[in-house]
Amino acid sequence: MRLLIVEDEKRLALSLAKGLTAESFAVDVVHDGVDGLHRASEGAYDLVILDIMLPGMNGYRVCSTLRAAGHDVPILMLTAKDGEYDEAEGLDTGADDYLTKPFSYVVLVARVKALLRRRGNAGPSPVHTLGDLRIDTAARRVFRGEDGEDEVTLTAKEFAVLEQLVLRTGEVVSKGDILDHVWDFAYEGDPNIVEVYVSTLRRKLGAALIKTVRGAGYRLEAPR
Repeated sequence: MRLLIVEDEKRLALSLAKGLTAESFAVDVVHDGVDGLHRASEGAYDLVILDIMLPGMNGYRVCSTLRAAGHDVPILMLTAKDGEYDEAEGLDTGADDYLTKPFSYVVLVARVKALLRRRGNAGPSPVHTLGDLRIDTAARRVFRGEDGEDEVTLTAKEFAVLEQLVLRTGEVVSKGDILDHVWDFAYEGDPNIVEVYVSTLRRKLGAALIKTVRGAGYRLEAPR
């Protein structure tokens, strides 16, 4: 899943990004409200961590502008302020949760995961069945076989690539889309890394599952 951090304290922002990347999230970081609004409006993010006191445009305005434009991405607000008024104002502008600095990193991760679970539970079932495969995007586990009890072990990155294909089963997903969601904006390596992971998934899950659409990307097809 891809997160956006909008935080002007660069040391804090980079520390959060490093920790969340270790939790297998792809993380983008910007340091002012105007850039944050633009990135959140244009990017396909699963959650935004948004500071309130930002240069250019404060977090309240960023949040209310996103909501007014119809963006329903979960927003976790951060602030050095405290008090019921600040929390109420943040929630009134459309934020989903609120965390006051200084905060525990463990608590932040727990809040992020809770918001993502809540969003997932509000939508379709997280369990996808493709032939003899059962893919649970909430538990991030894959099972195969008629009884569905034989687990296929995938790394975090392998599962993240698979998840992007599963969520768009039958559609063509470009390498760029996969890179944007599984790796963060700072990734400067070989984009063919996607091919490596697709090859590994084919080996583990079956060669026929993922089709290559020449010049366009990949399409996951349910076995007939």
